Amino acid sequence: MTQTFIDTIIVCSVTGFAINATGAWKTGATGAALTTSAFSTGQPGTRGGIIVSAGLALFAYSTLLGWNYYGEKSLEYLFGNTRFEPYYRIAWVILTFVGAHLTLNTVWAFADVMNGAMAIPNLIGLLGLSGVIVSETRSYFRQHGGQADPDAAKLMRSVSESK
Repeated sequence: MTQTFIDTIIVCSVTGFAINATGAWKTGATGAALTTSAFSTGQPGTRGGIIVSAGLALFAYSTLLGWNYYGEKSLEYLFGNTRFEPYYRIAWVILTFVGAHLTLNTVWAFADVMNGAMAIPNLIGLLGLSGVIVSETRSYFRQHGGQADPDAAKLMRSVSESK
């Protein structure tokens, strides 16, 4: 969870600030080339390129390890054991090797399709549980007199009465 926060909030924000502050966005470059241009403009010498290269290598490596771990744990959850783990690891190594030799557009397209495909079982689960969700929501509102959150309602009344 910490990696997600650092990658998404801190690294992306700093990158966006660097791109805007240096005017690198006007160059027409995209991706790593755009980021390298921004950091190279903002840092003396070759320090900007080194920062981007090191960050990209560390980010890529940690992402690969994270996806591998999530895949293993998902497989373990689905099948209740680690019997398929060696086969998963072999497939993961092969696909990582193949992915390293494909074009960037192909890799991103594959990642987009796979991330989109993850929505399918979630949507099926939501549809299957929709009756339970409606039942639990009605039960909650019956128990609390139609109030979404009784404590919040009390607080709102006390605030409005104090005015």
